[in-house]
Amino acid sequence: MKNIGDLNLKGHLAMLGANVCWGLMSPVAKLVFASGVIAPIIMVDFRIAGAAILFWLTSIFTPREHVPAIDKLRLFGAGMIGILFNQGCFIIGVSYTSPGEASLVTTTMPMWVMLLAWLFLKEPITLKKAGGIVFGATGALILVLGGSGSIDGGENPALGDFIVLMAQLSYALYLTIYRNFIRKYSLVTLMKWMFLSASLVGLPATFSFIRDTDWAAISISEWTGIAYVVVLATYVAYICIMIGQKNLRPTIVGMYNYVQPIVATIVGIYLGMDHFSFPKIIAVVLIFSGVYLVTISKAAPIDRSENQSPS
Repeated sequence: MKNIGDLNLKGHLAMLGANVCWGLMSPVAKLVFASGVIAPIIMVDFRIAGAAILFWLTSIFTPREHVPAIDKLRLFGAGMIGILFNQGCFIIGVSYTSPGEASLVTTTMPMWVMLLAWLFLKEPITLKKAGGIVFGATGALILVLGGSGSIDGGENPALGDFIVLMAQLSYALYLTIYRNFIRKYSLVTLMKWMFLSASLVGLPATFSFIRDTDWAAISISEWTGIAYVVVLATYVAYICIMIGQKNLRPTIVGMYNYVQPIVATIVGIYLGMDHFSFPKIIAVVLIFSGVYLVTISKAAPIDRSENQSPS
């Protein structure tokens, strides 16, 4: 019994750490963007290239897994949907909206996985799941269409919320399409190939932004923020998620999604980037209720990663 308790504590601490890191990423990224020196797309470059380097270095110290050429091609596609488009949309979306709203939208991901599984995999949706999807989608629409927004948190909150929503849909699509495939390999193997694929496409595509960036004008605080996003909010957070998913039930893993908007909103309000409003409170209640209904609904066994939304 003691060993089980230790594993659960380890899992809870890992999940809490990952979601706190992701919750802090939105306000940290906003602070980095504030000077106008670092464009959001450059932050995406740092995140995918930095994580690729870190995961490849980590793979040196982990058991080697052989990946056939056909699987590398599949991982390339997974990297486009699950890394490049997902993380690109999230970072760009954060630049337009408030940290709290961006993190709140990320909690809707389990609902989109459920919906896509119904559309593409013909998985049944119970009345409880359907109600959860309706609640959550309504809350997301209130945010996106209402633009309840921020004080100084973004120039176009509605657009930012919509782009972040696209990030969640892209990750849900990745989980649906590659649902069985991603179980073949460890997280380190998956991440090193997916981040490498995203880097090989993303860096050349954004060369003009890299060339035009005034690198000498980047301050120490901005470099610190970039390092936080790459090391803690990406590399360490993904490792924590792996630990949490091994030691906790999927339902508990999914419930930790709620930590992200709480952390992001508190920090955002403290920094003057966010504020509470009646529409936002209604949206929070609807989204949290929707995700809760979807998470507690009985379903066929699925990959645990479907309950957690990386930001």
